[in-house]
Amino acid sequence: MNLLLYFVKRIHKPAACVRYRCCLSPGGRGGPIPVEDEALITGSSQELIDRLGSQVRVRTGFITDEEEQTLLRELEPGLKKKRYEFDHWDDAIHGYRETERASWGAACQEVLNRVRLAAFPEGSALLGPVHVLDLDKTGYIKPHIDSVKFCGSTIAGLSLLSDSIMRLVKEDDTNEWVDLLLPRHSLYILRDQARYNFTHEILKDEESVFNGQKVPRLRRISVICRNLPS
Repeated sequence: MNLLLYFVKRIHKPAACVRYRCCLSPGGRGGPIPVEDEALITGSSQELIDRLGSQVRVRTGFITDEEEQTLLRELEPGLKKKRYEFDHWDDAIHGYRETERASWGAACQEVLNRVRLAAFPEGSALLGPVHVLDLDKTGYIKPHIDSVKFCGSTIAGLSLLSDSIMRLVKEDDTNEWVDLLLPRHSLYILRDQARYNFTHEILKDEESVFNGQKVPRLRRISVICRNLPS
């Protein structure tokens, strides 16, 4: 089932502020990144980065190679039955295939339980099916805000198979933006203001540069959990 997305165009400005060092998986293919569980973020200003604070997080090395392979073994049979699509119904995604999954094997369920503990307050009502989005190497996600009718205050996603860059731009002021480096095996979390007031997107390979360093974008699968609107 396609999720309703709100598409917003914007203009990106050159980088102005960097908080954390850039760290990539070797060749875009390596295992967990041995850095602290903090956001790898560059932004238009330090004030904006400080203002967003814990509303934008990237936890590197959240899953292992083995856990990634376990997830892929469950996901690949269903994904292979689908073709990559290059025309999303509201023009928000290019070069993708997707599915929703409500039932998981025990090992995958354990990983998802860790995601929920890390990202959502205890007792939060979560959107039942987990959204799985498979981007082709040439695919990308355009700027959008997830529909508030179906999704609550928090979005959390695992990054499989590839490093990537997520860009957030303030909906009513395109001069305010942040870029997040999402290493393979990482977990990203968007909450509150970052989720409601900023568009988010995944950059295409030719635009995938973080703090002056090329970040190769390969095929990427994201496993995304959301809570329900309050």
